[in-house]
Amino acid sequence: MNLVYNIKDKPKFGQVLLFALQQLLAIMAATIAVPAIIGNGMSQTAALFGAGVGTLVYLLCTKFRSPVFLGSSFAFIGSMLAAFAGAVSSVELGYLGLIIGALFAGLVYVIIAIVVKFAGVRWINKIMPAVVIGPIVAIIGLSLAGNAIGDLMGNGATASKGVCIVCGLVTLAVTMICSVYGKKMLKMIPFVIGIVAGYIVAAIFTVIGNATGNEALKVINFSLFQNISWVPDFTFLKAYKGFSEINASYIATIAVAYVPVAFVVFAEHIADHKNLSSIVGVDLTKDPGLHRTLLGDGIGSFAGAIFGGCPNTTYGESIGCVAISGNASVITILYTAILAILISFIGPFATFLATIPACVMGGVCVALYGFIAVSGLKMIQKIDLNNNRNLFVVSVILIAGVGGLFVEFGEVKITTVACALILGILTNLILGGMSKKHADEVEPLEATMGLETEEKTEE
Repeated sequence: MNLVYNIKDKPKFGQVLLFALQQLLAIMAATIAVPAIIGNGMSQTAALFGAGVGTLVYLLCTKFRSPVFLGSSFAFIGSMLAAFAGAVSSVELGYLGLIIGALFAGLVYVIIAIVVKFAGVRWINKIMPAVVIGPIVAIIGLSLAGNAIGDLMGNGATASKGVCIVCGLVTLAVTMICSVYGKKMLKMIPFVIGIVAGYIVAAIFTVIGNATGNEALKVINFSLFQNISWVPDFTFLKAYKGFSEINASYIATIAVAYVPVAFVVFAEHIADHKNLSSIVGVDLTKDPGLHRTLLGDGIGSFAGAIFGGCPNTTYGESIGCVAISGNASVITILYTAILAILISFIGPFATFLATIPACVMGGVCVALYGFIAVSGLKMIQKIDLNNNRNLFVVSVILIAGVGGLFVEFGEVKITTVACALILGILTNLILGGMSKKHADEVEPLEATMGLETEEKTEE
């Protein structure tokens, strides 16, 4: 892509603040949604704080060369629920289970990072060439389409579906117009302008609804301002009481719930970084290196869970924000992490962000998730789909992903993206994906992403 700011560029301070706010708005809804789903008194502001801390750790581990934000992982929701379900004696033990589980997941990443450090990434590129990674990245975007449209239509809001759709479409329209026709800064912060426009429209509907008593027009829940929390309710403050009740059986239960999921998220980690690589024009699995991104993700996930209870993961929303704005500056991600930490202590502002209606965020997410899907399709532009071998690989991945294939083993759930990736890899290998002849027929991933080949990079 033609980026306005590359990874090492440093925009002016005022601009960076706006860019950071845009990133924060992009990841905010999903980050605070996980603790809301888990319940048991989990703090949304603590999750936001943990996401900021986790991102800082990730940036340090990757030497500030990978521009992506880490937020609460949805993949571990089942594991987190299992931690509370296994802590039948007390909620405090459940919170301790969240931290222990995140430690197990982080260790998986650290071990894989060590393996990658010594074994290199050639084996990954061989089993996951462009014909596999391209449609997988597309599936990551398409698998989120239901969430975007659900939010756009209100997602259980009091307001009518029609009113919610209007607010969401206004947000989307303003975002698109700013991105395509905007000049200078407007073109760089289309999400901020779009969300503000959508919020204003939603506020107008809500004011009219409150004045007339019409529930169908009440889009924004202003009652959230009545209970403002100024200090995040950190997970470790609740977890320490559970040490007196911990036992080996509970630790084993947590390990079984978290470790397999960590291997599943590993696959999504690779796909996310290949996608981001195609956007920034640098193969991040080589610079800073997959071992560093894995280490940052694993340690950052554990660090975030200590404060917020939620293991973190790289966010597609953040990657989509980089793609649409053309801003890959790591400084922006750094400021976003710091902003997330600060805002978690500023009750009114954190509450204001929480009042942004789902329909408004849905309008933004239509563009965000769409860009992720399209970036994956761009990776297979140069793939010869007249070759049935390639056609079968792409077809299996797309149908498994769009169809929503998933597998469950007790508390462990292999997600749709992971299932599609596994099937794609197996199909590619069965049809000769590792053979030299097939390797000559398949476009290298570096070429499809517009990156330098490994040999040229080493020179």
